[in-house]
Amino acid sequence: MFLELAYKAKHDWWRYLIGAVIVFFAWQLLGGLPLLAAVLIEMGPEILSLAEEEDTMKMLQVLDSNLAFFLLLFMFAVGLGALFLVYRLLHKQPILEATTARKKVDWGRFWFGFGIIAAFTIVATVIDYQLRPEDFIWNFKLVPFLILALIAVVMVPLQTSFEEYLFRGYFMQGLGVLAGNKWFPLITTSVLFGALHMWNPEVEKLGYIIMVYYIGTGLLLGIMTLMDDGLELALGFHFGNNLIGALLITADWTAFQTNSILRDVSEPTAGLDIILPVVIVYPIFLFIMAKTYKWDNWKEKLFGKVKPPELLKYSEEM
Repeated sequence: MFLELAYKAKHDWWRYLIGAVIVFFAWQLLGGLPLLAAVLIEMGPEILSLAEEEDTMKMLQVLDSNLAFFLLLFMFAVGLGALFLVYRLLHKQPILEATTARKKVDWGRFWFGFGIIAAFTIVATVIDYQLRPEDFIWNFKLVPFLILALIAVVMVPLQTSFEEYLFRGYFMQGLGVLAGNKWFPLITTSVLFGALHMWNPEVEKLGYIIMVYYIGTGLLLGIMTLMDDGLELALGFHFGNNLIGALLITADWTAFQTNSILRDVSEPTAGLDIILPVVIVYPIFLFIMAKTYKWDNWKEKLFGKVKPPELLKYSEEM
């Protein structure tokens, strides 16, 4: 079982605390140096006034969108490298056991997770475009788009993998061992995942109601991980969501400003369009996955105890 794999590694609470500090330092500070340098070179002393206003979006807008996109994702790549080092050096845990309870990574599950969200996003965007063509402008330019596609294919999986290994892997396994149950890490990592996005420009534009979407997405990915005993579905789903989103559509108020195919120029509103995906679409995704991979024993997998392997084996024999 996925969470119990942490018992095979060095799982003292202080290791997770030190590991989290190391990863945060690498991700935000070391990983952010190239982005800061690029903005400084472009803006010079003017950056001080924007820094006082805490206007990160304006800072990024001085850069070419593809360069800004690459440098933002580079931060996550550095964080992922640091996290893998923490796994190996601080916890003595193989990356496979941080990924899945299976004997090897199931790439079929990865691509299934990718495909289900990619298909949904494309279909939903086409329908939205047909219903509200006045809300979109054609943003496609061949050369910038091809550069964007290359950056996205290489860097987006590093960004999404960092978030999955950190929240559904590192934190979920660590909190599972410390709390001795599964519901606490599921809820806690979902809230933390939502909090990670609190400084996104979407929150400033739409208000805190969008946190329902972010926390709900974290909960969806956490349920996938616990029910399937591995990160493969969550890794693929997160990658598909961010990749297709970056290539297909952008807006002036989103975190990723890209040379995408479409630009949404409508005035965004926060309401049912944020809540409905969480309460209707996400359960449908889980239903499809549950039928495909024959998930059962939901109560135990989502709310059961996290026990050392020897105790787990004894309780099963009893």
